[in-house]
Amino acid sequence: MLADPTAQRTLLRLADLDSRLARITHTARTLPQHDTIRDLMEERRRTTDALTAATTNVDDLEVAARRAEQDLVPVRARLERDQSRLDGGTITDSKALQGLIDEIEHLKGRIGVLEDAQLEVMGQAEDAVAAREALSQRKADVEGRLRAAVAERDEQVEDLKQQAQSVAAERPGVVAQLPEPLVALYERLRASTGLGAAPLTEGRCGGCRLELNVTDLQQIAKAPADEVVRCPECDRILVRAGQP
Repeated sequence: MLADPTAQRTLLRLADLDSRLARITHTARTLPQHDTIRDLMEERRRTTDALTAATTNVDDLEVAARRAEQDLVPVRARLERDQSRLDGGTITDSKALQGLIDEIEHLKGRIGVLEDAQLEVMGQAEDAVAAREALSQRKADVEGRLRAAVAERDEQVEDLKQQAQSVAAERPGVVAQLPEPLVALYERLRASTGLGAAPLTEGRCGGCRLELNVTDLQQIAKAPADEVVRCPECDRILVRAGQP
């Protein structure tokens, strides 16, 4: 294939535009905010799960505390009735009186056990509420950081999108200056290698960065200036930088 030196140099402009577009696309895909957002979303998931479990625990302990109070009500009421009977002095039978006194002592002991259990449950409930509030605050903090990371990523992506659009807008004008067969070859090579053309500078291909051997360089040097030559290593179009 033949293409005059001017067209070949123009091909380098096209390759430069495509290389810039590729770098912009790569930058957009590898923004650090992507990893930050992914990590924060995972942290939010874990925190939400923990908060759900903590809320369930609070609810269960509050139910247990109410049940403990309900358990105390009939025992206290019975103690109050027995104590009133004892204080009223209406029981004169010594055996019945001793039975009443024993029952009062038993009820007092039972109330002590139930109150201890109630206090323990209430303490656990207070701790559970504190844990739930801490998790709720943690979730709010994570969501705040997540919103900030998303906003920062979107700003970066929008800036890169504008850069890409600006570079892409130049491409049709450059392509229009090139012969169709050369463009077709370039596009085919770009599709397979990522870069369709590269400069040959100081015996080294600007695409694969490998240094050509003496034989290849001699063959390229003998080729007419308008002949399209290819890199023997990566097959890209080589534009001889020393051409006028």
